[in-house]
Amino acid sequence: MSDLASFLDPTVPPSGTGCVECNLSGSWWVHLRRCAKCGHIGCCDDSLNQHASGHAHTTGHRVIQSFEPGEDWFWDYGSNQFAYGGPTLAPPESHPTTQTVPGPAERVPRNWQRLLG
Repeated sequence: MSDLASFLDPTVPPSGTGCVECNLSGSWWVHLRRCAKCGHIGCCDDSLNQHASGHAHTTGHRVIQSFEPGEDWFWDYGSNQFAYGGPTLAPPESHPTTQTVPGPAERVPRNWQRLLG
């Protein structure tokens, strides 16, 4: 993880508890990912919109951390590899445990699994 230090800022808090772009558009997500550089919360690549990877490709912020409760792994879009043992990022470390997955519950369509195909 030390060679990725320039892609991390452990002092920056997350941008919120849900995907920034999905919240703005009224969409939904499967899982959430947190940019380790700026704190942007985006939806994972299993989600319809894939905002986390879009953010990484647009900004060059190539390292994310899972924003799911109980998960602390990092992903490096630059090397397409998992990274473990990174720094503790500013709290909170995940979305609230009461938040549904997928979520948010009121925006998830009944046929969400078919939509992801």
